[in-house]
Amino acid sequence: MLFCSQQYLLFFVLVFAFYWVMPWQRARVYLLLAASFFFYASWNHWLAAIIAVSSTLDYCIARAMDASTDTRRRKLLLSVTITANLGLLCYFKYANFFLASLEQALQATGATVSLPVLSVILPIGISFYTFEAINYAVDVYRRDVRAERSLPNFLLFITFFPHLVAGPIVRARDFLSQVDRPKRWNWARLNLGVQFFLMGLFKKLVIADRMAFFADPVFAEPELYRTSAVWMAMLAYSIQIYCDFSGYTDMAIGSAHMLGFKLAQNFNMPYLATNISDFWRRWHISLSSWLRDYLFIPLGGSRGGAWQTNRNLLLTMTLGGLWHGASWTFVAWGVLHGLLLIGHRTFRDLCQGRPRLARWLQSLPGMLGCMALTFLSVSLGWVLFRATTFSAAAIFFERLVVPHFGMTLPYSKQSLVVLTAVLVACHLLVGAGWWRKLAERVPAPMMGTGYAMVLSLALLIRPIAGKAFIYFQF
Repeated sequence: MLFCSQQYLLFFVLVFAFYWVMPWQRARVYLLLAASFFFYASWNHWLAAIIAVSSTLDYCIARAMDASTDTRRRKLLLSVTITANLGLLCYFKYANFFLASLEQALQATGATVSLPVLSVILPIGISFYTFEAINYAVDVYRRDVRAERSLPNFLLFITFFPHLVAGPIVRARDFLSQVDRPKRWNWARLNLGVQFFLMGLFKKLVIADRMAFFADPVFAEPELYRTSAVWMAMLAYSIQIYCDFSGYTDMAIGSAHMLGFKLAQNFNMPYLATNISDFWRRWHISLSSWLRDYLFIPLGGSRGGAWQTNRNLLLTMTLGGLWHGASWTFVAWGVLHGLLLIGHRTFRDLCQGRPRLARWLQSLPGMLGCMALTFLSVSLGWVLFRATTFSAAAIFFERLVVPHFGMTLPYSKQSLVVLTAVLVACHLLVGAGWWRKLAERVPAPMMGTGYAMVLSLALLIRPIAGKAFIYFQF
């Protein structure tokens, strides 16, 4: 049930109507819980049952951990819940990947072996709700939050349908406090939710799905295309993955707002970042902060020397790459970003002893140069992220560097340029604060007409064959 589908719109309208008609807050909680399980079960009811069972286990263990004063028992309970959650994640997402990698390694040594391929259906969004369950267990262990007493409240935290399948990754301390808080009808919040949802819908249908026309054929067979087409495909995919994922997040945040819930910001114009560290503070914020708080800092963070900090950065980003997908190309993508972060730290330390260089980097030409270099580095990394094999990525990189003649893009380059310009203009409009000032001054009837026009435009010019959200596979 994709957010940009008619089925979801009908589903949400029904939930929205019943939700606000109900006068009892507890009844609303049960309605959202039932709607969330229906939302997931519409894809696979058996996997919805697995989420229910594993979440109930997490709830019980957290209650026991919160009630105990024995440190050893609390550590044991934490180990059990983390092992159970990671075990499910590894089985469904990585079992065949590890078996295939082991088989290839054994065959490389000369052994004749054929390992079985498991018939496993990957639950949509398993990486997201697994991380939510783990951050809850760790926070309860650290006494940062009290264990939730209400099982329905906890199940809603895990399964709340706007963030269930592709985030943002929600923290228990942020969500659970909102569940029992009285919700009152608020036109301003409804307006904000509609804004977010329409913005995400436009990003997804108008920009991301159309960018796929330029990226997909080139990434499928890069050896057939000329160098200019390969560069354009890399640019198109950079825009596609941003508009696809941030568009989903905007629709999730908008849906939650319309139901009286606030989800965390997940993107903050990441392609305006001036360095790779700044990029990760702006891109998939809920994941990068999760990796920082529950992996990088427990490993030692930056408390040790340069070597330990660099090791922790590299290990964190490598595991972050593996979190994205069961493929060595994702691992390589994570390693690349780890090395980029290490390079940025080294360069930053170098600039501290060179004030003239530091001042130039803070100037407008310096900042624009840093933005361009950061965007290029991230875009080159997306090649590894998108490529299905290392050989395909190698051909793509070779076409980028060495001029080749071949096929051109099958679609007009004008639409690529126009959509890129629209995206840049929107960034500037929001970044400069002009959009907020404009929205405050526009009369409500005119704003409603504008919303209707955006929705109509998105539905009219969207590609006939829509694309599934990229991050649904993670």
